[in-house]
Amino acid sequence: MEDIWLGYAKRLQAIAATGLHYCSDGFDAERFTEIDSIAREMMRRLGQVPISHLRGLAEPHEGYATPKVDIRAAVFRDGQILLVREKRDNRWTMPGGFADIGLTAAENAVKETREEANLQVRATKLYQVRHRAKQAGDPDHRDYYKFFFLWVVSQRLV
Repeated sequence: MEDIWLGYAKRLQAIAATGLHYCSDGFDAERFTEIDSIAREMMRRLGQVPISHLRGLAEPHEGYATPKVDIRAAVFRDGQILLVREKRDNRWTMPGGFADIGLTAAENAVKETREEANLQVRATKLYQVRHRAKQAGDPDHRDYYKFFFLWVVSQRLV
């Protein structure tokens, strides 16, 4: 479960980014910029990471701040689940990543599984959607939903 203060900082930063996008008054822009800076500093301190590592936050040019979508493929064969190594931290995970624009959630999962595991899969169903901040694990300054698809292996690519 996400730390309550990290959740507050993420919400403040999203409100600031949305406010900066829609405000037309210079004084409001100054206030929202200050709130954005404070929220980013809170996240930096809570996560003990440099601000330069806080990528993926809502930005004013994006309009209304919304969560990102992370797609994961749960690929089972003979009672075992397929895991791949994340390039970012070398930890084991199910194939997937943040959704690409222009592809459906299922198409993203197929693409990620092909790229990361060299497997061609077909969806059997969307298994679950979870809010990352409500799950166990390391804190994350980004806010996103995780879509988990169940898959059947069609073939291994050469």
